[in-house]
Amino acid sequence: MEFLIWLSLSIAVTIYLAYSRASLGVFTSCYALLLLAGSFLNFNGIISWIIFAIIAIPLNVRSIRKQLISEKLLKAFKKIMPEMSSTEEDALNAGTTWFESELFKGDPNWTKLHNFPQPRLSLEEQNFLDGPVDEVCRMHDEWQTTHEIADLSPEVWQYLKDNKFFAMIIKKQYGGLEFSAYAQSRVLQKLTSVSSVLSSTVGVPNSLGPGELLQHYGTKEQQDYYLPRLATGEEIPCFALTSPEAGSDAGAIPDFGIVCKGEFEGKEVLGMRLTWNKRYITLAPIATILGLAFKLYDPDSLLGGESDLGITCALIPTDLDGVITGRRHFPLNVPFQNGPTQGNDIFVPLDFIIGGAAMAGQGWKMLVECLSVGRSITLPSNSAGGIKSVALATGAYSHIRRQFKLPIGKMEGIEEPLARIGGNAYLMDAVTTLSTGAIDLGEKPSVIGAICKYHLTEKMRDCVIDAMDIHGGKGVCLGPTNYLGRAYQGAPIAITVEGANILTRNMIIYGQGAIRCHPYVLAELKSASNTNPVEALDDFDQALFGHIGFTISNTIRSILFSFTGAHFVSTPFKDKSKRYYQIMTRFSSNLALLSDLSMATLGGDLKRRERISARLGDILSYLYLASATLKRYNDEGRQKEDEILMVWAVEDSLYKAQQAIEELINNFPNAVVRKVFKLLVSPFGTSLNKPSDITDHKVARLLQVPSAARNRLGQGQYLTRNDTNLLGKLETALESIIACEAIVDKINKATGKRHGIINLDKLAKQALADEHITTEEAELLIATEQQRLDVINVDDFDPESLVTVKSKAKRSKAKDDKAA
Repeated sequence: MEFLIWLSLSIAVTIYLAYSRASLGVFTSCYALLLLAGSFLNFNGIISWIIFAIIAIPLNVRSIRKQLISEKLLKAFKKIMPEMSSTEEDALNAGTTWFESELFKGDPNWTKLHNFPQPRLSLEEQNFLDGPVDEVCRMHDEWQTTHEIADLSPEVWQYLKDNKFFAMIIKKQYGGLEFSAYAQSRVLQKLTSVSSVLSSTVGVPNSLGPGELLQHYGTKEQQDYYLPRLATGEEIPCFALTSPEAGSDAGAIPDFGIVCKGEFEGKEVLGMRLTWNKRYITLAPIATILGLAFKLYDPDSLLGGESDLGITCALIPTDLDGVITGRRHFPLNVPFQNGPTQGNDIFVPLDFIIGGAAMAGQGWKMLVECLSVGRSITLPSNSAGGIKSVALATGAYSHIRRQFKLPIGKMEGIEEPLARIGGNAYLMDAVTTLSTGAIDLGEKPSVIGAICKYHLTEKMRDCVIDAMDIHGGKGVCLGPTNYLGRAYQGAPIAITVEGANILTRNMIIYGQGAIRCHPYVLAELKSASNTNPVEALDDFDQALFGHIGFTISNTIRSILFSFTGAHFVSTPFKDKSKRYYQIMTRFSSNLALLSDLSMATLGGDLKRRERISARLGDILSYLYLASATLKRYNDEGRQKEDEILMVWAVEDSLYKAQQAIEELINNFPNAVVRKVFKLLVSPFGTSLNKPSDITDHKVARLLQVPSAARNRLGQGQYLTRNDTNLLGKLETALESIIACEAIVDKINKATGKRHGIINLDKLAKQALADEHITTEEAELLIATEQQRLDVINVDDFDPESLVTVKSKAKRSKAKDDKAA
């Protein structure tokens, strides 16, 4: 009996130490005390102590441990470590890690998450949103832009320049606005309310481009010359990276420059002869200054170093002889300025390199550093802003539009996609707020940037498809009153640019996340590539045994959480969200364990097992999305009205994280490891469900009725009530319809008939004549009928108005020729 107690105590101590991540020294001391107790009770003798010493001494005496264990493992590690290109190495080292690293550790600090300050707009930023942003939204005509002139109007272009829309990232000392990342996000979200052409045009110069690169890496002369001109719109920038032969594989760009001497502006200078062929370059057709990425070679060693210098970034004025711009691509009827650019053997001085000659070959490092910030802002913000507006518009339309004398929003078939739109709108805004807040705290979150870009653009596409399904013909028929069609057409653009989503999910999120967020893997990789053998062994030894302890801890935690459901895990709140924090802590431990065992089993082959790494990345991503949602809910005061939106968003994310875990286990290539995974992580199968029908119903209902929660969901969007704002008119019509429903009920009660929300003008005249309603009520019914028809009607055209100008000219000439 005493032995069983001692054995049980030993097991309990082991589990506790592993769960709490005790150090190796604490483990050793506790086992020594247990052996001492066992010796006192005559359970073990000298042999037990000898075995303990044989194990404990090599593990705890670092000089012995390094010689007997770490040195051999380091040699083996170097052999299996996958080859890494210089571009991959720069990408891994770019940016910083933030809260996503907590999610990778298996024991997230939720208090730390909630202690991050909630981003706020300054008075200047708020005034900009209320003033110039509102005004340019009012000025913009989407039908004119997308159908008639295939561009923003000259008046809008000038207004953008005059009000420094292209200078949000430029510091005040150069004449810029120097807005926070959060403010930039809010501006883009509001602009997307009316046009993705408008938001893309503003977003790109404030993301990855000459302005950002100059501020971080430019020489003082470059900064003093270009930044003031960029701030006032005197210069229009673009950045050319993508080539026909190199898209996602940017390291393979064939564009090149040769260091040589040549004549420039009448003087012989040291420079470069550049040749390039780029495509998909936003603003290239109208740019005055071209940021160019190319590979630089120095075959004559004029710079005194290697001949292959690597990717370099330079600023090329587009008015130089030989620079070709002006032609346009036409991406899916969303006519933002985008096109190719070419140049052949164009000589420019070396000081055209951003940062001067000293930054030759440093271009890729510069790009990935800035991209980690830009990917967290522009496309995620455009996506979130678009879906916030779509949520309000689709909710309003679902209540206004009637079939079978019912609002279509009351049909369960409509409630399901409508709930997806509402729940994702809440989540997407939460993610952009948290992520831009991190940037404003000084972070350059490369992994978060990839998560935001992939998941928010994917959610945007899914939600636009859902909205189109609900609107039916109203969304299909293009015209001045269609607020959905261009978003539907243009959704694949966001999926494709700034790193195609297939690449981002399968290679980048986990590829960077596993190394950057893991507490030990990056240290192991660096030690393996360290040319100093003493330092390498010392660093590897420390990282290796930390990694072993980390894996043991997550194994124990995963087993405990699997058998207990993580119900004993402490959480920051005791309300409905409590269970979500517990499940997320469990999944965090699962992620850490599955990641370690996948790396140990597959080694360098994991890099090529893209579907395995994609699912590991999905687990990390959905944990981050759920974390952002919970933080938003808390930051906004844990409003009871908003709870259903939080519930939908978190439950959807956790269900998808569970799916990723199950798919990873079921498709793992090693059958034995597959069974081990199942036993450790999911011995009883799945337990989570996607949001219930009741939850869907509540979210769908929230979108269809004005309320404080609905207002918070659409906060910051362009909803001004005027004759040119389609969303503002929808909101007015929704409020009018709800007011008229009570009047129609009054008429129905008086007449004993069941009148629907149709032909309200005729109903008003008859009811007024019968004295069932007042004059004011009749006037409201008549006005609302026109508003209702404006919402449900679609555009139609004279056939000639749909024919392009050139086609008309050809047809006219053909008629003339025939007549002649």
